[in-house]
Amino acid sequence: MSKQDGSGRQVTAEPTDDATATIFHVDMDAFFASVELLERPELRGLPVVVGHRSQRSVVTAATYEARKYGVNSAMPMAIALRKCPQAIVLEPHFERYKHYSQQVMSMFDDVTPLVVRLGIDEAFLDVRGSLRLLGTPYEIATRLRQRVHAETGLHCSIGIASTKFVAKLASSVAKPDGLLLVPHRETLAFLHPRPISALWGVGGRTEEVLRGYGLATIGDVAAAPLDMLVRAIGAAGGQKIHELAWGRDPRHVTTESEEKSVGHEVTFESNVGDADRIRSELLRLSDQVGRRLRAAGATGRTVVLKLRFGDFETITRSKTLAEPTDLGRRIYEEVRGVYETSGHAGSFSRHPTPLRLVGVRMEQLAFEGSSGGAVGLWDDDADWREAETTMDALRARFGPGSVTSASLLGGSTKRISRGDRDTNGAAQRGASATDAS
Repeated sequence: MSKQDGSGRQVTAEPTDDATATIFHVDMDAFFASVELLERPELRGLPVVVGHRSQRSVVTAATYEARKYGVNSAMPMAIALRKCPQAIVLEPHFERYKHYSQQVMSMFDDVTPLVVRLGIDEAFLDVRGSLRLLGTPYEIATRLRQRVHAETGLHCSIGIASTKFVAKLASSVAKPDGLLLVPHRETLAFLHPRPISALWGVGGRTEEVLRGYGLATIGDVAAAPLDMLVRAIGAAGGQKIHELAWGRDPRHVTTESEEKSVGHEVTFESNVGDADRIRSELLRLSDQVGRRLRAAGATGRTVVLKLRFGDFETITRSKTLAEPTDLGRRIYEEVRGVYETSGHAGSFSRHPTPLRLVGVRMEQLAFEGSSGGAVGLWDDDADWREAETTMDALRARFGPGSVTSASLLGGSTKRISRGDRDTNGAAQRGASATDAS
């Protein structure tokens, strides 16, 4: 790949009409540092490092002027300042990065619905469906870069190719503030002269092993017998780099993922020991989980209870249901039963420590059209289903806060955070800690 200081930069300077290259990799240039310079424009062109000025801190981001001295993200700040004593250190502001990330990502969404975000400052786009309306890939990318700069003051680099691997490599070569389009027919000419370290998945140790076999470039890897690559780095790794060296990458830009769980959890402002209050919170969380299941056209078969105590001990308990469900009330009835046997509820609790956090999660998901996604022929929860679907309709018409279960009215459980989970069961993420773009 190109060096992080921008040397070896290569760009496409003239309009190129190539409908075979429809995958974009868009990467914001020195994103965190560039956002900071929006507030400090007088520092443009100077070596600026983002991070805390202390011996134990690391570099969060660095401008290209600082990178020319060998300063990179994740480098200890002490080393960075030895390499570049004149560097200006700015404190990071992650809320600013999140704000600009959301603004830029919304521009990507205006180009195509096929956007896969990679952290806070880069994304893959597939623009095949946008060509008739928006023009050639080169024209789309050029206008997108212009819009990003006009509306935010930030710069981005875009690599365009027929595969994700080549598009990502192209964006790194185009940095900073560049656009590089690699037509499908020119893929091997672009790839083969580059060092083996440019191959996806080839780190320092793998590079050392491959060089021991006399392989220095991607072209060398392409020409090497597959059985030699397998002997060098194993069957999976050898097959992978062999395919990449020939420009073959079957991965598509798709927004679909395999949903594994839906869950919500809450951390209390102060620890809670009252079992009735916990039950009320479990009802609220179960209602939220049911709503999300119905919105996704999904049902779940395993209910999971999560309890975290004041001393930070955390336990989970689960129960697999006889029939899948998408009803908050059924989820609550089951998770309450799990709670009653957890050892926390009741006067003789085995866990006298009050609770810091409770969570409800549904696993073993199935979706409409799948064999496991249908409710049973005899729906024992028909009354609850009618009530909850009616509430769904009212919320859709009058807003999410327009209606709630009567059981949830009257009480107030103070909460400081709600760890809403995505449909892969992973907590929603904020800004990453370092910026290497």
